[in-house]
Amino acid sequence: MDAVNKKTAKGLVWSLIDRFAGQGIQFLMSLVIARLVLPSDYGLIAMLMVFMAIAQTFVDSGFGSALVQKKDRTDVDFSTVFLFNGAVALVCYLLLFLAAPLIASFYRQPELVLVTRVAGLTLLINALGAVQLARLTITLDFKKIAVATLTGVTLSGALGIWMAYKGHGVWALVAQTLTFNVLYNGLLWVISGWKPSLAFSRSAFKSLFSFGSKLLMSSLLHTLYVNLYSLVIGRLFSSKDLGYYNRSSVLAMFPSTNLSNVIYRVVYPVQCQLQDDKEAMVAHFIQYVRLSCYVIFPIMIGFCVLAEPLVLVLLKAKWLPAVPYLQILCLAYMWDAIMKLNGAVINAKGRSDLFFKAEIYKKIVGFIILAATVPFGIKVMCYGLILYAFADIRIISFYTHQLVGLKLMTQIKAISPSLSLAVMMGAVVWLASCCVDNPWLKLGIGVPLGVLLYVGASALFSVREFVHLRGLVKEKLKI
Repeated sequence: MDAVNKKTAKGLVWSLIDRFAGQGIQFLMSLVIARLVLPSDYGLIAMLMVFMAIAQTFVDSGFGSALVQKKDRTDVDFSTVFLFNGAVALVCYLLLFLAAPLIASFYRQPELVLVTRVAGLTLLINALGAVQLARLTITLDFKKIAVATLTGVTLSGALGIWMAYKGHGVWALVAQTLTFNVLYNGLLWVISGWKPSLAFSRSAFKSLFSFGSKLLMSSLLHTLYVNLYSLVIGRLFSSKDLGYYNRSSVLAMFPSTNLSNVIYRVVYPVQCQLQDDKEAMVAHFIQYVRLSCYVIFPIMIGFCVLAEPLVLVLLKAKWLPAVPYLQILCLAYMWDAIMKLNGAVINAKGRSDLFFKAEIYKKIVGFIILAATVPFGIKVMCYGLILYAFADIRIISFYTHQLVGLKLMTQIKAISPSLSLAVMMGAVVWLASCCVDNPWLKLGIGVPLGVLLYVGASALFSVREFVHLRGLVKEKLKI
């Protein structure tokens, strides 16, 4: 178990570097672009992303996770997935190309025809690097993935900023996305050292599809649900309103989703290795759900209480209507890691059928919440996402309990100390920020105060996650 923890820790460090160095650069550059373009430009891209996300889900088809989960994978398995992904990507792009006029008509935005056809090329590009990414994930070689990410986001971000400065609006966003995907997937080809063959095995396809198909349907349901918010807002409200929602969602997701994905993609391969040892799986799960919540909770609560000065400083006053959405969504997305790590346990056990079953129940609840909140406006719709998060955790944890005996109450007890500490920190920061009006001062006081309170209390009470993280940093410095 110590060897597994050491391997996981090393992978986690490089996964963090990949995700947050890369995403951090991309995030900062997107803030610069947001200051140069209009909220309606982001709204146009958000309208298109609904259809792009659904198409990308079909391209992925759950085969990447199936390759990671399979124990006796062969080179033929990898080539089979590569050829299948490429074929599906081509079909999806052609459908998107033909549907572009209908999409533009649905939103009453004629410019979406060309935007859809150009941006849709990312489907073909991403299909070329999916297997290379899976191979590097299996070996926990996140160092190479980090190199590809950092190169891609830096060069594509620079191009996006230049085009936004020159007044190209929505095309700056399209060019940034396309350039990143070309560079990222191209580098994965170079540094992974694997090249596909023309070998396609029906037996390999059936074996992988039996697992991946359930993940495909689960991902499709989740993608449809998440993007349905943008679809509904884009149709019933203005592109500017959708732009506000989109930016607030991106800001709220940045810390929670990125950290959750970092931990998930390191923990999932390790959980697959431990799939025959329930006790080890539970111990590993508890360790990393505590660690993830210890890091995510204070960041999300901090974002919530400092949302207004954060928007004023980063995005200018034209984005102020996004503040209420940002505050609510921070509270909705702060639970992502718990949901994803529960899912990792279920999929590592090879029970993608249960994962799909859970997804059906979760989305039934989610669609009911969305339908009930739409008449009351975007703000109430955001509150509905908080309710959905709790429903998600309750449902997915039921199946985790069935498989490995991990109760929801055990998880609640594990994360309660971090939640209590983060809430107290947030209350103090909010009170302190109320004493000043200048947004720069609010951040200048609130951020350092929050960090000092949280880290200081953790050190004072020897919180185990703080001790563990300090150990990871020391271990990394020795590498």
